[in-house]
Amino acid sequence: MNFNIRGAVLHNLSGMAEQELEGMIVDSIKQGDEKLLPGLGVLFEVIWNNSNEQDRDQMIDTLHNKIMTGPKPNPFGP
Repeated sequence: MNFNIRGAVLHNLSGMAEQELEGMIVDSIKQGDEKLLPGLGVLFEVIWNNSNEQDRDQMIDTLHNKIMTGPKPNPFGP
């Protein structure tokens, strides 16, 4: 069975007000639920595809710096 995650996420978000979209993002991050990661990934893809080279470089710098200097979570549990 094939499931179009991108299409489903974008369909579910279409028509949302900006405040609703922000709330969904904040809630998804706060919950830390692994099931929500694909949806956040789709949102990042939209941002990436609509960013210029300078903004992309800044995103990469931010991600790299936070990943390299942030806490290293245990992938196998708490």
